[in-house]
Amino acid sequence: MAVATVVTLQAQKSWVVKKNITVHGMLNEGRLIWIPIDQPSTDPATGLSTVKWQNTENRHVKERDGQWAKSVTMVSSSSTGRFERDFTFAKALETSSELAPCGWELIEEDGETVLHCYLKMPADVVTNFWLASDETALVDSETGVQYRARRSNPDSWGQYFRFRARKDSIVDLRIYFPPLPPETSSVYIYGVPNWGLNGNQTISINRPNMYHATISPYDAPPEFHKPRLVREARNYDKDNSGSWAEYTDAHLIRPLKHNTMALWRTADATYIAVAREQNWTREYFGEGPNDLLIDNNGKQYRLKEVQDYPNGNLFWVSGNSGDWIAFVKVYEPLAPGVRTINYIVPEGEPFKAWGANWSGTVESNLDVEQLRRNQKFFEYHPRVVVE
Repeated sequence: MAVATVVTLQAQKSWVVKKNITVHGMLNEGRLIWIPIDQPSTDPATGLSTVKWQNTENRHVKERDGQWAKSVTMVSSSSTGRFERDFTFAKALETSSELAPCGWELIEEDGETVLHCYLKMPADVVTNFWLASDETALVDSETGVQYRARRSNPDSWGQYFRFRARKDSIVDLRIYFPPLPPETSSVYIYGVPNWGLNGNQTISINRPNMYHATISPYDAPPEFHKPRLVREARNYDKDNSGSWAEYTDAHLIRPLKHNTMALWRTADATYIAVAREQNWTREYFGEGPNDLLIDNNGKQYRLKEVQDYPNGNLFWVSGNSGDWIAFVKVYEPLAPGVRTINYIVPEGEPFKAWGANWSGTVESNLDVEQLRRNQKFFEYHPRVVVE
C-alpha cells in the first residue's frame, strides 16, 4: 500500500465555510495529507464518477457482497466551501487525480470538542469509507483521561459507507467528543484511520485566548509541605559530608520526568518548582546560589532563596528510595509580557563526596504559560507503602 504524505497545515481558519455553529476556540489546525487513490470509474448511465477508497482497513467490519451499510448524500450542511486559493493550498487543488488531499481541525463548538475531517472529493461518489467507531477517542497525554467519541456526522458509526458530493468540492465529516478541560495541553487522537490519527503523535491544544481569559496574570505563591530539619549544619565544609544539614519529611510529588518544572508568577517573585528523584534513603542535594532566569529579551533574574533549604550549601534529605520530591526556588519577578525563559544552573564548585556531580544545566525557551499549567503536577502526594 502506498504511504500517505504528511504536510503541516498552515494557519487557515477560513478554510471552509461553517454554518450555524458557535465556534468558541480553535484547538488545533491539524495537518494536510495526501492519500493515494485508484482511478475513478464512470457510470455511463448517470455520468457519475466513483472511487473506492483504498486506505480503509478495519478488522472488525468487512464488506459483504458489495453491499455497504450506508449510502449518504452530502448536503449543504455537510458539504462546505473550498480550499482558499492561496499559496498554501494551490498545489492541493492542482494535485493529480492519483492523490486526494485530506485535512482536519480540532475545534471547540457549542460545549463539545469537534474533530472536522475534510476531504477534497476525488470523484462524485466515494465508497469503502470509514469515519469513526467505538475505538475513536481523545486521550489526554499527561493525565491519560479518555474522552470517547459521542457520535459522527454523517451518522455512519462503526460502519463502512458510501457518500456522494460534487467532484472537487470539500466535504466536512465531523466527530463529536466531550469538551476538553481548560488545562488540557495535548492529546492523542485514536480511531480515525483515514486521517492517520491512530495515537501515533501528540496533538498540542492551543487556546491562549481562553487560557488568559480565565486565569489571572498572577498566581498566589505556592504553599508546599514544609520539611523538618533533623540536624543543623555544623561548621559547614563542602568536603565534609558530616557537616551538612539534614532534612526529612520533604514535599512529595508523584513520579515525574527528571527536572520537570512548574512556575508561579507573582508581582513580587517568580517561583520555580523542580522535581527530583530520591534514589537512596539518605541522599544529598545542592540548590543555588548562582542560578539565573533569562527572559526572551535577555533580561536576567537572580535567585533570591531556596524555600526551606540552604541556598548554595549541600544538604541531606532522608526519606525512602523511590520518593519524588520538589524544591522551590524563588527568583526576582518576571517583567510583564515575558513569554519564554531560559533556566540556567551554572557549573558548581567541585566537592568531595561519593558520586559528586557539579555540572551545570541549561533549559532553553521554556514557555511560561506551560510552566504555569504544570503547577498541578506539584501537588503534595503522600507516600503509600505496601509491604
